[in-house]
Amino acid sequence: MGKIIKTFVLILLLIIPFSVQAYASDTTKINDLIENALSLDGKNVTIQGEAIGESFERGEYSWVNVNDGTNIIGIWMKTDDAQKITYYGNYKNKGDTLRISGIFRRSCSEHGGELDIHSDTVVITNTGSYVPEHISDIKIIAAVFLSMLSGFVVWLYLKMKK
Repeated sequence: MGKIIKTFVLILLLIIPFSVQAYASDTTKINDLIENALSLDGKNVTIQGEAIGESFERGEYSWVNVNDGTNIIGIWMKTDDAQKITYYGNYKNKGDTLRISGIFRRSCSEHGGELDIHSDTVVITNTGSYVPEHISDIKIIAAVFLSMLSGFVVWLYLKMKK
């Protein structure tokens, strides 16, 4: 019985490290790309962040801006990949979270010297969603009060002018 338990524990110890996926440690922050642009130029990098704005289609390829919370960078990706993105972040929506691997260019000759990433793979790790806007009661009360005050000032001005 002891050999069976030891064998089982050994198998678990060998399987567990290969079954755990740790995305955070193998991604690069966009700010780190910018700060270390010279040493990372031409290297394959992986970033993860929110798709923001909108997609700018250029034939077979598209531009998509990605924000990881530290900075924003333009991604040159296949239009097919860009069309899979459901939500782009803006004041109404939380954008899809993308995991992108590709070649980092600090001064891309193909794109007018811009800093960008030419993607090899694009994976949507989380789908975004609509973010309902909530206006606080205090703002509504303040708006009504200031509108009434403005109306009163206009009425007073017109009365004094006559």
